[in-house]
Amino acid sequence: MSTLAITGADAVFSGDLDDPVLTDTDTVVCREEVIIAVGHHDELIDEIESADWVLDAQGSTVAPGLIDSHCHVVLGDYTPRQKTVDFLASYVHGGITRVVSPGEIHAQGRPHTALGVKALAIAAKECFDNFRPGGMTVHAGAVVLEPTLQEPDFAELQRAGIRLAKFGFGAYSDPADGADQIRWAQRHGITVMCHSGGASIPGSKPISPEHLMLLRPDVCGHINGGPTSLDESGVDEVIEQSDMALQLVQAGNLKSAVRILRKADDSGQLHRIVIGSDTPTGTGVMPLGVIKTIAELSSLSGMDPARVWAAATGNNSRVWGLGAGLACEGAAADLVVMDAPWGSTASRARDALAIGDIPGISAVVCGGRVTALRSRNTPRAARLATVEPDLPHLDDAHAPLPRQPRHLVAGRR
Repeated sequence: MSTLAITGADAVFSGDLDDPVLTDTDTVVCREEVIIAVGHHDELIDEIESADWVLDAQGSTVAPGLIDSHCHVVLGDYTPRQKTVDFLASYVHGGITRVVSPGEIHAQGRPHTALGVKALAIAAKECFDNFRPGGMTVHAGAVVLEPTLQEPDFAELQRAGIRLAKFGFGAYSDPADGADQIRWAQRHGITVMCHSGGASIPGSKPISPEHLMLLRPDVCGHINGGPTSLDESGVDEVIEQSDMALQLVQAGNLKSAVRILRKADDSGQLHRIVIGSDTPTGTGVMPLGVIKTIAELSSLSGMDPARVWAAATGNNSRVWGLGAGLACEGAAADLVVMDAPWGSTASRARDALAIGDIPGISAVVCGGRVTALRSRNTPRAARLATVEPDLPHLDDAHAPLPRQPRHLVAGRR
């Protein structure tokens, strides 16, 4: 079994809202695909010295890998909506180590029969069970709820391992008519995300707060708009009178997202906030969609970026039962090494996010394996992680870079 030790961190985000930055911690040790130890270098010296690879964070920040809870996958690393290939592998360079499908709704000629929607969900799930683009884990196969589905269909889907569903794109004359399918899905252990706000693609319908309160899905998808937001009073009703998770997305309304985040925090409901990109859509392919959202929400709300990071990691993992998103023993070994971007007025990743700067990512770990060094999408990190021994599959990442002038190194004046 191979072991990876990540050490030399100045800070470690936990992914846990209640304790967002671990104290006296600079090392995370992974064996195969699981974190086996988190602590201080001096306490874990034996594990570090016996590791197959040592990733030195060089005084930067280690955090759980981001989980995009609203990523429009179809089949393979391709998006028909934007006619782009390899977009998921590119998302890894934005610190995203897992994505959750809201239904393969962009599949060309998407079926509406019970047999067809079941077949599409099962095929998507099984394809991505065997395919990890860029190293990431893709939670695919979200059945798109249709009026043709009956309760025995959900029992069949459950037996096939389907755990995700999406409501809002089926052939319902009125969204209120989907309550039966949502209840049947939930009864069979399937987490239901519901579209909310205005229509996003031809064939879909606006879903109002009244619909949401009647339908009671597990997750209110893009409550800040996808892309058109709900009215404030309706959003407040959903927050105050339901327990559904509240999803904020990059492809939505930023003003609405900041207001919702503040209201959730003020009312002790921050554990219900989950973050996604809602891409690729008409908004485009956005490898930095999730980390950009964290920077925007942190800087505009004044909230600790480590807590907002937790909404995109630990919160997402808990709502969808993923076993990831945390820097703790037993969690999936999905991690990001990042720092303030070269030239920022901030000296650390946490401070950069607080002022709205996107951190520079210098390493991504998916399933205990270093899958990216020196992100091709973020700005360059002020401090660059190094790995020993060299990893042949990342040789391109070790190409010489220009020496940075001392006055541009983050934190130096």
